[in-house]
Amino acid sequence: MNNNMVRILIFSLCFLFSVVGKAQNEGDVLFGGSSIHDIELSFWQTNYWDTLTQHYLTDTYIPCHMTVNGVPFDSIGIKFKGNSSYNNPSDKKSFKIDMNEYISGQKIDGLKKLNLNNGFKDPTFMREKVFLDFLQNNGIPAPRCTYARVHINGTYWGLYMLVEEVNKKFLDLRFGNDTGNLFKGDPQGDLKWLGPSPSLYYPKYELKTNESQNDWSDLVAFINALNNATSQGLYDSILQHFHANTYFSAWAAHNLFVNLDSYMGSGHNYFIYHDASHDRFEWITWDVNEAFGGFQMGMTVPQLEQLSMYYIPSPSSNRPLNQKLLSNTTYKSEYTLVMCDLIHHKLDLTKLFAQIDSLADVIRPSVQSDTKKFFTNQQFEDNIHQDISVPMNPGAPVIPGLKSFIQARVDFLVAELEQQLCFASTDYHSSNQFMNVYPLPAHSHLFIDYGSSQQDILFLLDSSGKLVATYPSGTTTIDITEFASGLYILQVGNNPVIQKKIVIAPR
Repeated sequence: MNNNMVRILIFSLCFLFSVVGKAQNEGDVLFGGSSIHDIELSFWQTNYWDTLTQHYLTDTYIPCHMTVNGVPFDSIGIKFKGNSSYNNPSDKKSFKIDMNEYISGQKIDGLKKLNLNNGFKDPTFMREKVFLDFLQNNGIPAPRCTYARVHINGTYWGLYMLVEEVNKKFLDLRFGNDTGNLFKGDPQGDLKWLGPSPSLYYPKYELKTNESQNDWSDLVAFINALNNATSQGLYDSILQHFHANTYFSAWAAHNLFVNLDSYMGSGHNYFIYHDASHDRFEWITWDVNEAFGGFQMGMTVPQLEQLSMYYIPSPSSNRPLNQKLLSNTTYKSEYTLVMCDLIHHKLDLTKLFAQIDSLADVIRPSVQSDTKKFFTNQQFEDNIHQDISVPMNPGAPVIPGLKSFIQARVDFLVAELEQQLCFASTDYHSSNQFMNVYPLPAHSHLFIDYGSSQQDILFLLDSSGKLVATYPSGTTTIDITEFASGLYILQVGNNPVIQKKIVIAPR
């Protein structure tokens, strides 16, 4: 082992144990704590800024020394990144860091690449962090996020979001394998059918793994199945290539937080990974700095607050994944159930607001001392609670307040879900009165677990509320093979009524 490698190992171990002790997985130290990291970037090149600017056009790195929380790292690779976050007059740019661009094997907390995002278009510095934390807490594949105070050659450059890279290490940590193809849906990954030749898709997507093999056949097969399957065979055709249930969770979350700079709006900013374990594509969220209605597509804040959970921009054919899924009764029912569960069981506004307040307290001093930020200290404070008017802000002259916006979203979605027979009391009425039903979706049998000592007659209703079957008190297994696929309601009791939405899958 050469001297450089010895130093790298020592530096890495010092960093690891100086923060919180040994991590369970790579990145747990960087992303597991509540403190803000301190990152010093030291350039020795006289014209380093001009060089970074020139290299932005060629998407290449330049060398730089970096110190993280007092631990030095030699010759890391660094470059500007981003689109709108780069193309603004400020010199507070976003950066991508490659630990082993110049020194093979160099890592930080087991990771090779990191992103420093500059907070462009977000007065609160919290949109990205809060939304990514929500995805993480609910098992929806997405990168981790924390904060860093960045200094460049001794000058405080401002507060940044430190964001995990989606690469092979990310895949291994999330899916337990990293051998499949990882595609990025940029610059225009709309998933529209262009023809059978893989080369037709090269300008619209990026292959991020297995580049030397350059085998795009799995992506083409998925897009073909999505766009060209018959209406009768659509469910099974998509299921063969794509894990729709994981996507429904991501889609519902993006809709709830109105992150329109994504597939559901602008049609990009995502990854899909061909999971080798299940031979299906998985959806991975990316680039969420404009959540909470920051990317508005010409809509007003009230329109964004009342965006339907089934929203697809016009023409809907430009978003074939969402269009096709909603055109299938069973898939639409499954998505509706996911949104119902998200709103009523996974989102706790009291906890979310407490998180926002806690984050604001942590980052406030670093925000206030950031002279390069894009908004004022008062706008930071105001936008936590309320909308602010910023006429010169590109694409969003009124920026929704974090708390006011998500509260309005929940109020609207609760009302919309009630029209789909999803109510806050659907599953639980008290600590000893509930009903669990599984599996969902079901293919042949439903199994029922009662939490109430009083077991009443069971009623099976269709999606319109019409009674289709009755079962005696105490029934724990129901044969559903005689019923058509779709959304149903299982009800027990009369006072109180306990209901559970179920989906019977196609056979």
